Amino acid sequence: MPETVEKEAWGDPTFRVRDKIFAMEKRGDGRISIWCKAAPGSQAILVGADPETFFIPPYVGHKGWIGMRLDRKPDWSEVAKVVQRSYRLTAPKKLAALVGDEAAPRALSSR
Repeated sequence: MPETVEKEAWGDPTFRVRDKIFAMEKRGDGRISIWCKAAPGSQAILVGADPETFFIPPYVGHKGWIGMRLDRKPDWSEVAKVVQRSYRLTAPKKLAALVGDEAAPRALSSR
């Protein structure tokens, strides 16, 4: 994704566009996961539809971010969609427009 930079913070890699975090890999709680920014309302829908995969992460969950477990054979195309959506929500409009608007993650599309 355009202008994406990986930078370590809090002992984990974070992924940023113009120094704004849009994704974080987390391992500290014993599970491998990625935390991403989500559109308003998406957090409740995703967690409600698939609580085995999605969760409300600490620290950023109150801002609508979602956590997605990666330690249970994830659907990598779904992971990519979640990360791309987070990028599009974070990046300046001109950069966001360069990343295709992929279909919603399965939990959103099943509702």
